[in-house]
Amino acid sequence: MRRSMPAVGALLAAALGGCNLAPDYVRPQAPVPEHWPAAARAEGTRQVADLDWQTFFPDPRLRAHIASALENNRDLRIATARVAEARALHGIQRADRLPTINLGADRVASRTPADLSQSGQSLMGQRYDVNLGLAAFELDFWGRVRNLGEAALASYLATEQARRSFRLSLISDVADAYLTLQEMGERMALARDTVQSRQEARELMARRREAGIAGDLDFLAAEGALHTARVELASLERQQAGAENLLQLLVAAPLPELPPARALTEQGIVPDLAANLPSDVLLRRPDVAAAEQQLIAANAHIGAARAAFFPRITLTGLFGTASRALHGLFSAGSETWSFQPVLSLPLFDAGRTRAGVDLAEARKVIAVAQYEKTIQQAFREVADLLVARDKLRQQLQAQEASGRAQSERVRLTGARYKAGVANYLELLDAQRDSFAAQQAVVQLRRQSLSASAQLYKALGGGRHAGGEATTSR
Repeated sequence: MRRSMPAVGALLAAALGGCNLAPDYVRPQAPVPEHWPAAARAEGTRQVADLDWQTFFPDPRLRAHIASALENNRDLRIATARVAEARALHGIQRADRLPTINLGADRVASRTPADLSQSGQSLMGQRYDVNLGLAAFELDFWGRVRNLGEAALASYLATEQARRSFRLSLISDVADAYLTLQEMGERMALARDTVQSRQEARELMARRREAGIAGDLDFLAAEGALHTARVELASLERQQAGAENLLQLLVAAPLPELPPARALTEQGIVPDLAANLPSDVLLRRPDVAAAEQQLIAANAHIGAARAAFFPRITLTGLFGTASRALHGLFSAGSETWSFQPVLSLPLFDAGRTRAGVDLAEARKVIAVAQYEKTIQQAFREVADLLVARDKLRQQLQAQEASGRAQSERVRLTGARYKAGVANYLELLDAQRDSFAAQQAVVQLRRQSLSASAQLYKALGGGRHAGGEATTSR
């Protein structure tokens, strides 16, 4: 047994340092341009990598909602548990690269009847064994076990990146739902004021009609305008309820004590984020990193599949001591051992092994395509948001100017109506246009803030954006 130990050690060393039949991994060339489109202005003063989400979203109420979502959202819990699952699977697969040694101890007692024994007398026998056993350890000459371990590791890393991607999306979704809720609240305030003013105008028009100063046409116009405002208010209340339900679903827990809400104009979300070259931005996104890890796993599976063409050598061994009596287990001459190397070579399997390699190679082609598609989608998302950031800002500026102009028009038309120069329909048209302009200003302001939140996610987030939460409220 002592002479065989160096040979076994040499075999183990050879197994641990065997060849690798997996293709050399080369990251595919990104199938996107080297620069953003001309319309997507990437200039900015702040690097997203330097901004955690608490800094990017300064509203304390919004930060409280995000922190609660990161702590309680059920989908995020599932994603986190899947990371733990993938980590455990990797640990199981990695353990196969090293031998498993078990300690065993047993006692066997038996009795043979007299009519079955050669001596014609009943026999009593017992045996004690204590041993160390090596069970079916595979010498990994061709890298099959190693590649399976690398595939499990890549799958674990892909799951971790997927969790980071979901976490970053959750931050953005909570911010968007919160901002939408704020938008609905501000638009409802405008709508309630409009309903109140049109209610007063209808009552005034009714009195003027009774006095013979106004006709039925002016009264009906005031009546119709009032009901139109009520329709808009009911629609906004319905949208606000939906936004509130969505936010509650994302936050996943009641928040009894919250800081006061800030208006959209006071959110302080600065959209001046710099987007570097696409190669820098896209590769730091967790969804792209997850797709690449899946590609690495598929590449490793090819090596494991190719190794099936070659012989598999497994070792089973046992070393210990045995005795008829317990006190004789460790006496001189009680050693016992067995050593059983097994070599198996596939001769005919009806093409199963070849099909296994073809399957692994096909899955790698799929993984490459998915990786490239993820990069293309990420490129488009960032480019669209860069354009939206600038164009929404321009739209908002123009709409604010339009709102000021419409407010001035209402003032002048009202003065003309009181002077008897303009009719009521002109005043009503001016009020409708002013109300629509004010609603559009609030809507565009929210869209601009939401685009900034989505751009923060699209650029990969900053410190702690995709990692562990720092949920201080």
